[in-house]
Amino acid sequence: MAGKRTASVALATAKQAILEYAKRKGALAAGVADLDAIERIAPPGHRPSDIMPHVRSVISLGVGGQTQGAWTVPAKAMAYFGSTESRAYTAAYGLAFFIEDRFRARSVYCPPDLDNEAGPRVPLQSLKLHAELAGIGARSLAGDILLHPDFGYMYFASVFTELELPPDEPMAENPCPTPSCVSLYRKTGQTPCMRFCPVQCLSGVIDDDGQQAQMHYDMAKCAEMSQQYEGMPGLIADAINALEPGAQEDALFDPDNKMVWYKMSVGSGGLLAQCFECMRVCPIAINAPLADPIRRAEARERGES
Repeated sequence: MAGKRTASVALATAKQAILEYAKRKGALAAGVADLDAIERIAPPGHRPSDIMPHVRSVISLGVGGQTQGAWTVPAKAMAYFGSTESRAYTAAYGLAFFIEDRFRARSVYCPPDLDNEAGPRVPLQSLKLHAELAGIGARSLAGDILLHPDFGYMYFASVFTELELPPDEPMAENPCPTPSCVSLYRKTGQTPCMRFCPVQCLSGVIDDDGQQAQMHYDMAKCAEMSQQYEGMPGLIADAINALEPGAQEDALFDPDNKMVWYKMSVGSGGLLAQCFECMRVCPIAINAPLADPIRRAEARERGES
């Protein structure tokens, strides 16, 4: 028994060091998901053990979504710089190396990429599921985007390791919907995210207790507008099939299409989903107490973080 207690204390200490490292590298929140729960919920082929056969723990971390200033710019500008997901990936990549160096346990940065066998809308792993079970985000009415009551809207990354760490619990309460969202829903049948979605791809039901009862996200509508990597094959096909040289030129050099080539040439993340209008009007995303650098700085000055 003494040996088990010693091992338990050692693993708890290791977990603390791991989460502290993640936060030093820019994570606002970090936690350990229940591996058994992920393996039970995720479909075959998309479970952690399908990537790392001897995985024992899944660590999830989240970085800040936007600066406060980002919410003030028009959508066409925010499409270029709104995403901060690469910061999460960088922190997770370093964390895998940290665990192997410090604790001699095999670890791997969980690939966030799409499954090349299942198609462009199926990820290899659900980073959202990892984060939700690790207790650093809860599902919202905005297409199941995860929200945190303190940090608002974050981007997530995961690390798999053979180090068996004690798991955290999911959030006991979901911050979505807020009272103001419930109020608008009672009056109009829509929350702010539903109302201001440019393509109306969000819908849902709030029950009598002001809790989420149903959420529906029309991925196809969203992708058609915002995920340009899906539109590019059609763009090229239009140019190939155009009968007149002028039509070919129009297909390739139409002003909207030129932006695609520009984004590719500069390595912009804008080829991914880059519509933030549901989050621009989300009270949690923009008004959570630590949602942006200004609020976090003010909280530090008050000694609150």
